[in-house]
Amino acid sequence: MEQQKLPNVTLALVLAILGFVCCCFGGVPGILFGGIAYFLATKDEKTYKENPDNYSNYSTLKTTKTVSIIVLVIGILYLAYSIYGIMSIGGWEAYMEQVQIMTEQYSQ
Repeated sequence: MEQQKLPNVTLALVLAILGFVCCCFGGVPGILFGGIAYFLATKDEKTYKENPDNYSNYSTLKTTKTVSIIVLVIGILYLAYSIYGIMSIGGWEAYMEQVQIMTEQYSQ
């Protein structure tokens, strides 16, 4: 029987890499993309374990799962850092005031 590729590995890898690139945008996109990639990788891992002789790209699956875990951790850390930064300057209102002051300074 000819071996086939696991169905979601390529999509999960693309999402994990995209999440890695987007981690610096507040952490939320990284968490979303990394979470979806992890879910798809876990789903394919279950499929592979049911019948390992039918599939050929298990090493790519392991890489994808590792990258998605790293993306999740980085995204969570960056989100926590962003929340800490906003809270340390006095909350959301103080943050928005600073953004408005900076916008007025640089728009003149």
